[in-house]
Amino acid sequence: MNMLVDGEWRTDAHELTGDDGSFDRQETTFRDWVQDDPDARFQPESDRYHLYVSYACPWAHRTLVTRALKGLEDAISVSVVDPYRGEDGWQFTPGKEGCTHDHVHGVDYLRELYVQADPDVTCRVTVPVLWDTEEDTIVNNESEEIMRMLDTEFDEFADHTVDLYPDGDQAEVDRIIDDIYEPINNGVYRAGFATEQGPYDEAVDELFGALTHWDDVLADQRYLAGDRLTEADIAMFTTLVRFDNVYHTHFMCNVQYIREFDNLWPYLRDLYQTPGVGETVDMDHITEHYYTTHPDVNPHRIIARGPDLYFGAPHDRDELAGEPPAALVSSAKR
Repeated sequence: MNMLVDGEWRTDAHELTGDDGSFDRQETTFRDWVQDDPDARFQPESDRYHLYVSYACPWAHRTLVTRALKGLEDAISVSVVDPYRGEDGWQFTPGKEGCTHDHVHGVDYLRELYVQADPDVTCRVTVPVLWDTEEDTIVNNESEEIMRMLDTEFDEFADHTVDLYPDGDQAEVDRIIDDIYEPINNGVYRAGFATEQGPYDEAVDELFGALTHWDDVLADQRYLAGDRLTEADIAMFTTLVRFDNVYHTHFMCNVQYIREFDNLWPYLRDLYQTPGVGETVDMDHITEHYYTTHPDVNPHRIIARGPDLYFGAPHDRDELAGEPPAALVSSAKR
């Protein structure tokens, strides 16, 4: 696995799997917070922070969905890397559809920004990255924490009055995010990158056990935490929307398609049709990234053609209690 070691780019520095053939996800490195607190180093301000993302990456996608639901597009700018990640890591290729140049420094590779933030850093170079243009450094590169910051610390600059981490439900939202992370969000990777039968079987069993559980939960409630859209739904959405096109085939999670679940499939369409969410999905970037970036899994880099899913089909989830936040509905009607 390619990564930075003492600030130098190495292509032989980190293995994805452990000795037992199981997938090993490395911890993220930059963990500072933007806080609406006069004593905080990083204060919430408009036009101060910049988000580096890949449309292909489910972790970065979480932050894009949160940014859209909160209406922070004018407050927090974005640069988008190429979906193909080669030996040199995430690259900026502005001539490619859907990609941009680095709007802050104009560098060619994301790793250059990591080294600028810490010249001696040892870490993987991942998206998303929340960059502070005032101190010219990385604030954070942990998706769950960036999602939480965008949701809770920038209300003054948000165009939509949307609360995805509501008082009274916060413990439940945190519990659900934790519950779905290992078997579902990370589970597809544990299955796809396993190099031994045992770890693969364990990952797939846990994955589809968890999917079946949440399919049952969603029979009687519109969202994962009840009748309100929360951060937990965003965390689930970015995995589910990739599942049938990528994880089912590329990562051998082929026990069942999401479109074959009675409740997860309409739930996914409901989320996709929530104002602002569908616009953050770029299936061309998603499929190109997965099928071309993992030569150990797909050495010939052939991109699977299907399926051609229609996320805009009626879902009937509005018959259950709950609805998208009023601010989103009213903005969509304008």
